[in-house]
Amino acid sequence: MINPLRGMKDLTFEEGQRFVHIVKTAIDVAKKYGYSYIETPILEETALFKRSVGNSSDIVSKEMYQFEDKGGNDVCMRPEGTAGVVRAFISAKLDRQPVKQKFYYYGPMFRYERPQKGRLREFHQFGCESFGEDSVYEDFTIIQMISQIFSELGVNFELLINSLGCVECMPPYKQHLVGFLRETQEALCEDCNRRIDTNPIRVLDCKNTTCQSLLENSPKLINNLCETCDSDFNKLTALLDKAGISYRVDTNLVRGLDYYNKTAFEFVSNDIGSQSSIAGGGRYDKLVEFLDGKPTPAVGFALGIERIMELVQMPEEEREGIYLGAMTEEAVEALFPIATAKRKEQKVSVEYTSKGFKSHMKGADKANARYCVLIGEDELKNGTVWVKDLESKEETTVPVEAF
Repeated sequence: MINPLRGMKDLTFEEGQRFVHIVKTAIDVAKKYGYSYIETPILEETALFKRSVGNSSDIVSKEMYQFEDKGGNDVCMRPEGTAGVVRAFISAKLDRQPVKQKFYYYGPMFRYERPQKGRLREFHQFGCESFGEDSVYEDFTIIQMISQIFSELGVNFELLINSLGCVECMPPYKQHLVGFLRETQEALCEDCNRRIDTNPIRVLDCKNTTCQSLLENSPKLINNLCETCDSDFNKLTALLDKAGISYRVDTNLVRGLDYYNKTAFEFVSNDIGSQSSIAGGGRYDKLVEFLDGKPTPAVGFALGIERIMELVQMPEEEREGIYLGAMTEEAVEALFPIATAKRKEQKVSVEYTSKGFKSHMKGADKANARYCVLIGEDELKNGTVWVKDLESKEETTVPVEAF
């Protein structure tokens, strides 16, 4: 028997229904905020992610499914969604239009990492990207939208926020941070030592407990922001306070990707482990320009669908549609014209085998149908159908053309 690859799994039965429920809920909320659907390829040039996500990130340096195709192209399966959406935004020349653009997407992403609870090698994300709006009000609105999605799904969360500064305040802070890291270099892990020279900000994202303990005394970017970034961050916290969205400022929150600036945020849940991330994002005002597009401010997020599947309670399923059954072999073909007509407006299940009354009633109940509709010998002769409303328990016999 051939089994699925390690870290990749099937979504069937209840899990499949839960997946669809999460996606549908997120789409419904995103549409209310003015987002429209975008689809990007799973396979992209490797250069796209090296330039956007960053060579120093774990995603690029350790986790990408990267290979050379038959045409000799260096390609990889997308490890995240934002870079592809930005590439599509530029390819369609939307960066040259004055209209602000908002897109939502969902689909599989791929990272070669150790599979664990809620973390797979093929996983699915739902995300939104907003282009052309540089106001901190948009940052707040994105966070508000995610909060609404989780609220409608019944998922509890804690919101972590931070500011990553801008081109004005980040360079001097990096120098300050590197000075601190040099003094503690011997105690830091191998990855952190490498990052001191490549991207020192990423050291703050290290999950090593020893490194995290040492970083408690590191200089904080939040205390070294320029006037504009400081004002924007204070405005964001004020908006969150006014909206009643609780949060905690995490001064070491930098996200795992190199393209973020200013606002960074993460939604975590203790219900799937110790502060496991279930969604995250932030502002990335330089990424469009960095990928050869016209300078365009942008902000977005992605939520991990597998991460929250265990946290989502499915709404009680209401009875819907029709179950059609025949009591005799001769009556089976009489079901199909009825099914064809009724499927234009509702769900219809057809049982192809003639059965007794009790078996059909069990079948209708298993299909969670609202109506059980049967044709027996008398109904076939008289051109009628027997109908039972499985909620009200009312029974009636009506002409086929009137049903």
